[in-house]
Amino acid sequence: MEKERTLKRPEVLAPAGTLEKLKVAIHYGADAVYIGGNAYGLRSRAGNFTYEQMQEGVAFAKEHNAKVYVAANMVTHEGNEEGAGDFFRELRDLGISAVIVSDPTLIEICAEEAPGLPIHLSTQASATNYETLEFWKNEGLERVVLAREVSMEEVAEIRKNTDVEIEAFIHGAMCISYSGRCTLSNHMSMRDANRGGCSQSCRWKYDLYDMPFGTEKRSLTSKGAVEEEFSMSAVDMSMIEHIPELIENGVDSFKIEGRMKSIHYVSTVANVYKKAVDSYMADPENYECKQEWIDELWKVAQRELSTGFYYHTPTEEEQLFGPRRKIPEYKFIGEVMAYDAETKTAMIRQRNHFSVEDEIEFYGPGFNHFYQTVEIMYNEDGESIDRAPNPMMILTMPVVQPVSVGDMIRKKK
Repeated sequence: MEKERTLKRPEVLAPAGTLEKLKVAIHYGADAVYIGGNAYGLRSRAGNFTYEQMQEGVAFAKEHNAKVYVAANMVTHEGNEEGAGDFFRELRDLGISAVIVSDPTLIEICAEEAPGLPIHLSTQASATNYETLEFWKNEGLERVVLAREVSMEEVAEIRKNTDVEIEAFIHGAMCISYSGRCTLSNHMSMRDANRGGCSQSCRWKYDLYDMPFGTEKRSLTSKGAVEEEFSMSAVDMSMIEHIPELIENGVDSFKIEGRMKSIHYVSTVANVYKKAVDSYMADPENYECKQEWIDELWKVAQRELSTGFYYHTPTEEEQLFGPRRKIPEYKFIGEVMAYDAETKTAMIRQRNHFSVEDEIEFYGPGFNHFYQTVEIMYNEDGESIDRAPNPMMILTMPVVQPVSVGDMIRKKK
């Protein structure tokens, strides 16, 4: 008789493009974050971390019982691997919990020159079957980030046949190319997608032209009547409605994409998936996916959402072309810097313009939310103002419920 498998609580793994985002992600429920160092990563513009910032991030994470992973998943050309041993040893000594690598050369250098630093296989390596996971396990890796192209059925089969930790993407942008291996950016903008410079050429707007020899090009579309008629851009992924299946099939880490995204995005998405995972683990039998979680994710969605490759191969329905079918409706307007319980007043740092009479929404960790109308607010000199137009300005206002430092504020556009 098969032994009943104990459900393992999955890790909620959030992106952290900067030290601020790292702290926000952990504050809003992430069990771990992944960051980029100053070398070997695939996001050259993501605000990559210096060693000093890593040290501060690791200390903050440890205080909150969280982990920090470093993505070092570039494809190395001749000479790119120089200095990698020193880099990995530095990460190990700083207390980084693991590195995420795709290139076998970097994996070998890390294993040999920085023993004790766990290695996770990047999604760039396209692991799609359990034999591949077993291969990397034999090479000393403790976790594999599955290719985004793996189906839910394949996830179940992989888990049955290997005990390697499985990390899988559950939310965020999808690359139109197979596992991110694309040279479109190289061709269109001379920026190497696999060495940190992707310009997201697939997201650009395209038209279709007839270019007969010796004559001017002629558009074959309806003369601009349909915006972005041709595109290679994929919709984003959201697996919020399939948390039980991911957990039952043994996914150890729920990975959220988005090191380039804002603190509004990171806080919201980490908050939602933390709440969903906690709810399922507390009572699997009576679990239900709440509509408010789905609605919350739409508040930070920049594109439409789908389930990626988990249940079927994406079709043209999972591509973005023609007019947008859903427009982002909310914008991030501020964060709470302090709260005075006696006067029920919050000090707020403005992040986007808002005014008296606007309806705004406060939200914080643990999925705490409330709405209120802005009735009055004051600038730093205590003068009453009717709008907050200046970026990062400090203001105070009465609030209808208690708030905490780090709570965020958004409003409907």
